[in-house]
Parts: sequence; structure tokens; C-alpha cells
Amino acid sequence: MTDRALAVVRAGALTTVQDRGRPGHAHLGVPRSGALDAPAAALVNRLVGNPPGAAVLETTLTGCTLRPRCAVTVAVGGAPCRVTVDGRPVPWAAPVSVRAGAVLNVGAADSGVRSYVAVSGGVLVEPVLGSRSTDLLSGLGPPPLADGTVLPLGRPGGRHARVDVAPLPAPPAELVLRVTPGPRADWFTPEAVRAFTSRAYRVSSASNRIGLRVDGPALERARPGELPSEGTVLGAVQVPPDGMPVVFLADHPTTGGYPVIGVVRTPDLPAAAQAAPGTPVRFVAARAR
Repeated sequence: MTDRALAVVRAGALTTVQDRGRPGHAHLGVPRSGALDAPAAALVNRLVGNPPGAAVLETTLTGCTLRPRCAVTVAVGGAPCRVTVDGRPVPWAAPVSVRAGAVLNVGAADSGVRSYVAVSGGVLVEPVLGSRSTDLLSGLGPPPLADGTVLPLGRPGGRHARVDVAPLPAPPAELVLRVTPGPRADWFTPEAVRAFTSRAYRVSSASNRIGLRVDGPALERARPGELPSEGTVLGAVQVPPDGMPVVFLADHPTTGGYPVIGVVRTPDLPAAAQAAPGTPVRFVAARAR
């Protein structure tokens, strides 16, 4: 095996390989996938000299521990966390040199949900449909990392950034999601439509890469029954029979039979990736474009 590799000592609660995903395959039933907080993933790649689409690691809440088999430059961003090399603190959101055999520990998120780990050269697992991303819904791409997994690395292609700490937005204290109404808002009572964009919700602990689930006022339907399955898009807000909205994220299904009351603007979704359970959520009506 090549010496350009990264051994996983502690995989954490859920650590996956992610890049920009595989858009354009919805007609095959294949979700987009990719890093949920795409700007954070692109930034840590830039910090280590990778192209923005290089594959990184996406951790969930508890971080991970890694041991490179070669000297690498790493950067950790996204959810703020404590980062150490061989037990010594190193900067977060900055390029760090790690010698071969050293132990890089990405700690639990101090706030937010998902941290991103970029390694110079990028993670070089085998691409599927043009992407190295793990897709939890379809099972495409590499499986979530397990203790003992060894990941191949590419060759560094550029110099790392010369910064002390890169600016990153803080995880949201309140998640505000701009929503374009429709396409099935007429399936809900006028009172439910008003409640959707005027009442407060909170992020549910049942959220995952497929969808951001919320707790709050149930939305009452104006008509019974179910729709035939129809196409769904990133950011679609689907409402299952319990009346609790679900915001579709990167691993969402490409079709669904529950009515979609609105669609969240794409620029608001990275903040949704960092909204921890219990975070207040407001849906704000936005004009259709």
C-alpha cells in the first residue's frame, strides 16, 4: 500500500468522505450528496492547497482521530472544535503540518454539528459517478469510516495558505430559512400556511444528512390522501402525516409522495448543516424568483 495514506484511529459518531457531490443524476434516482456545509469544506481545502472539489472528511458532533502515514498539511473547519497533534493544541481553521505517524485528534464540536478535515492531496477513494462522496441514502461511495480504515491520499498540488486563522461563520444561534412557497402549499389549510412562516420551531435530534427535522406546531392538511411520487429538490420542505416539516439536505431522496409546502433557498442550507438539536428555527416567506 502507498505511504500516502491516512489511518483512522477513532472514527467518531459519523465521519464520511465528502466532496461537491454528484449532481445531475436525479433521473437515475441518485441523490446529490456532498458536503452539507459546502463553504466550510471548500475553505479547508483552500487552506491546505487543494482544489475546492477535493474530497475531505465530514465529522458529526464527536470528531475523529487520524494518523497519517506521510507528512501532510491539514486544516479543520466548520463546527469549532479543539484540535491536537500528539496531544498538543494546534490552531483550528488554519493549515497545520503533521509529521508521519503523528496522531491528529479532531475533538467534539464546541458548537455546531459538522467539522471538516482537509488533508493535502485530498482523500483519494474510488469515485462513483464522478464523486468520492458517501451517500447514506443510496449507499453509493465509501461507507462511513470505521476504526482501522485506511484512506489513500493524493499528491499535493499547491502550497497551503499563509494565514493564522481563517474567518468562518459561527454556527447559528437561530436558524432563519428563507422559503419560496409551493409547489403543494394548496394541500394545507390557510392557517397551516400562516403558521409555517410565523411560528417558531426547533431543530430535532432526529435530523441527519437526509433531512433537517424540526419540532413545533403541526401543519394541518386541507385535503386527505397522498400524492403520487414526484420529483424533489435540495431544500424542499416536505410534510409527512405527522405535520412536522422536513428540510431535504444533500442525501435526500429524488422523489417523494408527501406534499412539499415550500423550498428553502440554497444559500441558507450550509447554516442548516451546523444547527444543533434544540436550535430555534424560523421559516421566512420569500418571493418566488
